Amino acid sequence: MNGLIDINILKQAAADVRAHFPDANPTAAFVLGSGWSDAIKVFNVKKEVSYAEITGFGTSHVVGHAGKLALAEIDGKEFLVWQGRKHFYEGLGWTAVALPAFISKSMGCSKFFASNAAGGTTYKPGDLMIIRDHINNMGCNVLQGPHHPELGARFPDMTYAYDPELRAVLRSAAAAVGVAVVEGVYLANSGPTYETPAEVKLANTIGADAVGMSTVPEVIIANAMGMKVAAISCITNYAAGMTGQPLTHTEVVETLDAAMGNIHKLLPEIIRRFA
Repeated sequence: MNGLIDINILKQAAADVRAHFPDANPTAAFVLGSGWSDAIKVFNVKKEVSYAEITGFGTSHVVGHAGKLALAEIDGKEFLVWQGRKHFYEGLGWTAVALPAFISKSMGCSKFFASNAAGGTTYKPGDLMIIRDHINNMGCNVLQGPHHPELGARFPDMTYAYDPELRAVLRSAAAAVGVAVVEGVYLANSGPTYETPAEVKLANTIGADAVGMSTVPEVIIANAMGMKVAAISCITNYAAGMTGQPLTHTEVVETLDAAMGNIHKLLPEIIRRFA
């Protein structure tokens, strides 16, 4: 497998989801990253499908990812809620990584919200960071390979990869429910190793406030397809070299659990405003 996007698998996967949710009319999609899957509790879940039942996806193998797609509702509006994602480092190629954005657009979503767990180079564990911009340090791009018109333009503009109006919505939603948020730049590495102290120093030098292993590919796809995008990182640990302590995925999940109260307060308000 060369890892490039297989447009036929994407189309079949979209057909699979439409078959499971034949009458769905979602307006926005939410991707719940590492540890965020507990946030599904803020939604009224109407129906769920396992990723294993979606062509090209398979089961989730990352702790903190439930591996299910929900058709959910709040205040009479429907949403797609992706409980976990595929990562480039899993070695499955770009098709699985691109599936949530492609299917969301195919189902009619005009807005795409992503979340993740990230190491902080500027902010402290527990902070919720609205992503203002990103740095793709993965060494490749999800859109490499043959051009598929279904994915948008050959050379999509990324000036406003994170929609300014939706970022303002996130800020106003946070203020309305009394949840403190910060704003910054997210740098994506390929993983699965955490960064070295030298890599963290470089990331901070070139303007990154947080580092992680996801989000950027799906944001690129969503933008290319014409969706408006917003994203939040939960800072779950100080990045390598900042405390002298080794990093573990357990720490990531534990910090997210501690921050879940604020996430549960913030998400319903964001959702209502997105709708």
